[in-house]
Amino acid sequence: MREITKDTQLCISLSARPTNIGTRFHNHLYEVLDLDFIYKAFTTDDITQAIAGVRGLGIRGCAVSMPWKEDVIAMVDEMADSAVAIQSVNTIVNNAGHLTAYNTDYQAIYDLLDSHNVRPGSFAVLGSGGMAKAAVAALTNAGFGPGTVVARNETSGRALAEQYGHTWRPTADGLETSLVLNATPVGMAGGPAQDELAVHESVIAQANVIFDVVAFPSETPLVLAARALGKPVITGAEVIALQAAEQFVLYTGVRPTHDQVAEASRISRA
Repeated sequence: MREITKDTQLCISLSARPTNIGTRFHNHLYEVLDLDFIYKAFTTDDITQAIAGVRGLGIRGCAVSMPWKEDVIAMVDEMADSAVAIQSVNTIVNNAGHLTAYNTDYQAIYDLLDSHNVRPGSFAVLGSGGMAKAAVAALTNAGFGPGTVVARNETSGRALAEQYGHTWRPTADGLETSLVLNATPVGMAGGPAQDELAVHESVIAQANVIFDVVAFPSETPLVLAARALGKPVITGAEVIALQAAEQFVLYTGVRPTHDQVAEASRISRA
């Protein structure tokens, strides 16, 4: 085990419901690549003070999860193109007190559509928060459409849909679309809807592909229902591995190999 010293660099995550996934992922790669870093997961009741702590304590990197992906925009000094494009942040890098925000969710979703050979077609994204923004942008830029944003919040849902030339609806009842992507917390372990389906089984049955960005558990109720119906699925475990790998590069300047990322992902979910 590496010795922790005054020079060891700290990276953290901030999440409403922290898990050990990122902690195991990053710390495994630090050890494999012999990097003087350590990673720790946190939650907070005051996101403003938490980000001030990132700056004031010289914390090198900070992953940001729901529900703060948009709140932190006002707390950073600079927005990289990936964060500007969708006005959502999942990564903050601290360079001597200068905080730069990024979004690695977008690239992870875009790359997974390609690696799973999902052909462009109609889609529905459930949700209108930061992850939903990344998903709609990635799908649109990958040539998918027409699209539907399904969100109870009409203001944010309609705004997201119209930004990319798609439509909004408040529920998924009767929805017919090729790809269904869940970007809500429904099905997330520890949440109030952890045992619920994000959409009715009839919506799953008519779809060609189901994509659930919920990372924990990887086998969400939506994923399990889709598998039972023989539908191809993309899981949140795959999203978190790819986006975490890009965060790792931003924090350390070192790019792990594909095999190293795959092993870190396996260990993170052990």
